[in-house]
Amino acid sequence: MANINITPYIDILLVLLIIFMVITPIRQMDLDVKVPQSSESDTPSAPDPSVIVVSVSETAQIAINGTEQTLSRLGDELQKIYSERSNKNMFISASPKLPYGDVVRVIDIAKGAGVGDIGLVTQEIQ
Repeated sequence: MANINITPYIDILLVLLIIFMVITPIRQMDLDVKVPQSSESDTPSAPDPSVIVVSVSETAQIAINGTEQTLSRLGDELQKIYSERSNKNMFISASPKLPYGDVVRVIDIAKGAGVGDIGLVTQEIQ
């Protein structure tokens, strides 16, 4: 009676397993995220006028440091602000009910206007 020799199949299976184990860590994509450190003081400090905060409300109304802007004018205003600054950092404060795509659109416009690092302000920080 003839038996099937499964040793070559096991060898092929182990080789494929090793190949997938080597390729998997290479394919991972990640983003560098700068997480703010928590402070121990509970006293709120006055906002720094050199910090630019773009606020996006639930109705997608945009404001730069409290000054209302339209989405079409946002890029021009940010380019005007950041062309004269050496500090190219910006923060975005958006409503949690706002769709993710609206926040990404603001980030894309800001990057196109020359903004360097962009931080997201969460409710815990506010």
